[in-house]
Amino acid sequence: MTGIAVVALGGNAIIPAGEAGTYEQQREHADVMAASIRELLDDGWRVVIVHGNGPQVGNLAIQQERARDAVPEMPLFALDAMTQGQLGSLIAISVYRACGGRHPVVGILSHVIVDLADPAFEHPSKPIGPFYSRSEAAGLAATRGWVLVEDSGRGYRRVVPSPQPLGFVEIRALRCLLDAGHVVVADGGGGIPVARRGAVWDGVDAVIDKDYAAAELARQLEADALVLVTGVEAVMVDFGTPTQRRLGRIDVAVAERLLSAGQFPEGSMGPKVRAASRFLRGGGRLAVITTASLAAPTLRARGDDPTAGTRIVAALDREEASA
Repeated sequence: MTGIAVVALGGNAIIPAGEAGTYEQQREHADVMAASIRELLDDGWRVVIVHGNGPQVGNLAIQQERARDAVPEMPLFALDAMTQGQLGSLIAISVYRACGGRHPVVGILSHVIVDLADPAFEHPSKPIGPFYSRSEAAGLAATRGWVLVEDSGRGYRRVVPSPQPLGFVEIRALRCLLDAGHVVVADGGGGIPVARRGAVWDGVDAVIDKDYAAAELARQLEADALVLVTGVEAVMVDFGTPTQRRLGRIDVAVAERLLSAGQFPEGSMGPKVRAASRFLRGGGRLAVITTASLAAPTLRARGDDPTAGTRIVAALDREEASA
């Protein structure tokens, strides 16, 4: 099975925990990601890449804060746009180099539509930017209207809404580029959030989960596969217990039951399993959760292959019929 694959790469894969995040370090990690994209392209897939930007936008927020007496600070949605350009360039160059120039690659500035009535705007929950002391947090709340919460004993951080992605302003352009044979880098960081204010789009300070954005984009593109790249080879159940086991091939109903049973924490595998479910319930055929190096082998796998990552399908009997 080949067709369109939407591949979601984590921002932490480009700046792993414990690294400074220099350009050279980020380029090295992007090259590793690009090798897996090349393998998908060699297998005949048409590829759209969605990437996270958590560490990058956090670093940029710190730069903005420390330079605020010298240059004007920009709103969060503008920082999303800046990191989209930064990472889109980095990933595009790496993929182009990995493929030896055989595939045209383009990064597209992506605005993602949200609803200002989304309940997330009443309950900001996504931490961004630097840590502040209690007194600094109180001052920022009073002067800027920010919501700040204590974060694991490390200080206070700003939290912003994380609404659901509803659509993509540039979806027609994206389809045209994909149909023309381009590898497309889009919706970086989950996209630049925008909402209708009157007759026009306007930026919104929010963070969209990049896995949810990738799932919705895959649904709207009628993609065949959604690939959620993470740091582990496969999804585990009963993690950290004597009954821990790896999930190979399962159908979406089983994945949803395990999610409801609390097997996949929200801060870890929960959003990925939920994104896979949304894609498959929206008409998708296959969702994969695995590492970059196992992405292509997992898409090729048939049956319950113990050497592959986790494959979630709409229904096992339908997958057998299409194999």
